[in-house]
Amino acid sequence: MEFRHEQKRHQQKHSGPKAEKKKKRKQREQDAEQEQDERKRNPRAFAVRSAVRMARNFHRTQDLKTKKHHIPLVDRTPLEPPPIVVVVMGPPKVGKSTLIRCLIKNYTRQKLADICGPVTIVSGKKRRLTFIECNNDINTMIDLAKVADLVLMLIDASFGFEMETFEFLNICQVHGFPRVMGVLTHLDSFKNNKTLNKTKKRLKHRFWTEVYQGAKLFYLSGMVYGEYQTREVKNLGRFISVMKFRPLVWQTSHPYVVADRMEDLTDPEAIRLNPKCDRTVSLYGYLRGTFLKNKCQIHIPGVGDFSVADASFLPDPCPLPEMLKKRALNERERLLYAPMAGVGGLVYDKDAVYIDMPGSHVSHQQEEVRPTTELVQSLMGTHTTLDAKMAASKVSLFTGTAALTPEEVQDNSGKQGPVESRVWDAETQRERRKAIFAEEDDEGRALRWKEDLAQKATEAYLRQQRAAPNVRKLVYGAGE
Repeated sequence: MEFRHEQKRHQQKHSGPKAEKKKKRKQREQDAEQEQDERKRNPRAFAVRSAVRMARNFHRTQDLKTKKHHIPLVDRTPLEPPPIVVVVMGPPKVGKSTLIRCLIKNYTRQKLADICGPVTIVSGKKRRLTFIECNNDINTMIDLAKVADLVLMLIDASFGFEMETFEFLNICQVHGFPRVMGVLTHLDSFKNNKTLNKTKKRLKHRFWTEVYQGAKLFYLSGMVYGEYQTREVKNLGRFISVMKFRPLVWQTSHPYVVADRMEDLTDPEAIRLNPKCDRTVSLYGYLRGTFLKNKCQIHIPGVGDFSVADASFLPDPCPLPEMLKKRALNERERLLYAPMAGVGGLVYDKDAVYIDMPGSHVSHQQEEVRPTTELVQSLMGTHTTLDAKMAASKVSLFTGTAALTPEEVQDNSGKQGPVESRVWDAETQRERRKAIFAEEDDEGRALRWKEDLAQKATEAYLRQQRAAPNVRKLVYGAGE
């Protein structure tokens, strides 16, 4: 006796995402067939009407495709990449610390009172950011220009470009130009919309001239309760989170560590007996670039060359969310790591475990520590700046020839550089170095001339109205 099992008939789905996908595919196929039929029925309707326009469109399409081509570079980024270094740069009192605090609050919902040292945050499932504030000195600019992946260049729109901005751009060009984004602040000082739009257009044109055409420029319109507006900060943070970076040759060919924290492991008794004894210092940070060999020579900017005694792996203090193994459901993910600012949860070292307990920090007033090294004291005691020494220096190209002064060496590139103008700011009680360009100066003079002419015409019209006698209106008609 045989029992034959009949296979169940397949029922096609008429609803759901898979059915919608099939419907869209069928619709595309039908549209393609219909277009082919129309081309066959009426070929003259789809013929080329203008060969010149067709050639122009073809060349434009090829130019756009060619612009997207880059020289292939070796990307040595590991599977779990280190945090992206974001350098916030700008003149003093332009809003660098406020912008960092607002971005940290946007990403982590935490307020950081004081920005001290690098601050690492988790901005997404596969991306972390390290914010570093660039101080207004040439040494910090040089060090951060080497390691920066993204530069947020803050510009005071109410004052204009300052010389610090162009100095940092020139430094960045040495080791490969990183991604640069401009941020205009102090826009709430403009009371007239026409003046605000003209200023935005002028600053954007100059920024594109110095960086590249189409460089991103953000506008922070004003502050509310000491912070920038939430919507503008969120747009800026979203743009940073999805930004793509091209690997720079200098960074990918050199191993380097941006130190988040440092400790002096020297025996205190040895320091007491000999203050100038050899120190043992432990530096903590993410390794970037290529691999770092043990016992190799390293260079610490401003200090000198040293050999590494030992290099070891430590647990990630700010892991990515997908790499973090939760031990409990209510355990919050650690999204902020700033050891120099006293924020970072548990930190594991080779010989100790540090636990961050909120509310238990005690602020101590530390005395100013003066350097004991003669070299550092001599550097602090200099009375002449570096640019003054460079202006007075001379260079000889060949042996036995006369030395050339900086005035004799002219820049023949055709690009006019900015001229420094020192302006005293009564509000901040400091001297600011404003950058002035030739075309902007001519435009400003023409604008002032037009304003003076309009004011004189208005005054002449008012004088004429006051001097004219009262004239009766004559109405011709019956009874007059």
